[in-house]
Amino acid sequence: MKGSCNTIWLHVASWKVSCLMKVPAMEKKLVSLVYPQILVFLLIKSLLLLDSVVAEPRAKTVEVTCGHQLEHNTTIFVPNFIATMEKISQQMRSTGYGTAVTGTGPDINYGLAQCYGDLSLLDCVLCYAEARTVLPKCFPYNGGRIFLDGCFMRSENYSFFDEYAGPGDKAVCGNKTRKNSSFQAAAKQAVLEVVQAAPNSKGYYARGKVDVSGRVNESAYVLANCWKSLNSSSCKACLENASKSVLKCLPSSEGRALNTGCFMRYSNTDFLNKEQNNGRSRGTLIVIVVAVVSAVIVLVVGIAIGVYIRKDRYIQRKRRGSNDAEKLAKTLHRNSLNFKYSTLEKASNSFNEANKLGQGGFGSVYRGVLPDGKEIAIKRLYFNNRHRAADFYNEVNIISSVEHKNLVRLLGCSCSGPESLLVYEFLPNKSLDQFIFGNY
Repeated sequence: MKGSCNTIWLHVASWKVSCLMKVPAMEKKLVSLVYPQILVFLLIKSLLLLDSVVAEPRAKTVEVTCGHQLEHNTTIFVPNFIATMEKISQQMRSTGYGTAVTGTGPDINYGLAQCYGDLSLLDCVLCYAEARTVLPKCFPYNGGRIFLDGCFMRSENYSFFDEYAGPGDKAVCGNKTRKNSSFQAAAKQAVLEVVQAAPNSKGYYARGKVDVSGRVNESAYVLANCWKSLNSSSCKACLENASKSVLKCLPSSEGRALNTGCFMRYSNTDFLNKEQNNGRSRGTLIVIVVAVVSAVIVLVVGIAIGVYIRKDRYIQRKRRGSNDAEKLAKTLHRNSLNFKYSTLEKASNSFNEANKLGQGGFGSVYRGVLPDGKEIAIKRLYFNNRHRAADFYNEVNIISSVEHKNLVRLLGCSCSGPESLLVYEFLPNKSLDQFIFGNY
């Protein structure tokens, strides 16, 4: 197994060499700066793989629970969530636990993540990476939590760090294999032991193993872990509730308690990672730090290459005069199709909720009145189109010239302000949603 890992990464390194030989002359100098760091990173990564074959990140998703309240403002909520996850990610790499708060008001985002006590830092990072890709599926709801077999993550728009019980607490029972009374007695004993030990231990973590009476090589294995944001008494209360819940899974051979402030699992199979001695942990930590630093170097230089290439292509396109959005904007202005953002904002009374006509999958629509008294309908697009202004202006220029009895007329647009807006004629006696809420 270890030899195969070395072989794989040496092949990858060889592939990097062959790719370097095919890079155009203009970019070879930049790539040559990255190549030494790539080799260092790959060699360190191979060491990490060799060290981790004895461990298991247990990144299997057990349960995902999403909130019931929709996020307030997409353009604010999403960046806040991403920033919170990144802050937590930095903490997870060093301690296996992290909390963060980003933003203010209704779009504030609180986040917490924690790996269970038997995971190494490397396995913890892998488990958290999996959780981070799954939890965003709760969008557009502004809260959610995910339990994996190796870690936990939660995000909300309020501070939940002290919570240790809630209506969502539940037990998830495993396969339908039914165990005898001897195993049940061993499982109950193991659960009781970790409930007593975890609240008084470092990190609120405990693991247990109780041999089944009269059975050779058969044991009950248990893990219990509270979130580090709790105090000892809250942890104990959470685990007591969890133990009552999870033991109801008996005589099933496996069960998990998914509680607001803690996690508990029992099984007849040994799912626990081996205890790591201090010397090996320090060595692994050093290797991880070096790997992270090397990865950062590669990332920075890679970004520099991307910026260089993109800038060069942009200059070439600009010289050819292609995709000249500025010229199109002037054309729209001459055709009275380009509205000032300030004009539309004033017309709708700063997009006052009282003027809101409705909303759909791609934007909200507001009633507005222009300075000359003309009534209009203003659609605020959720996604900003300034990065593809040429396409946006072209579409507006084409659609605005189309007239049909079954189509509401597009009067123009605004793409110069902080968001993209479409302006339609106002139809007071008809349903706007059949005209406006389609895909753009």
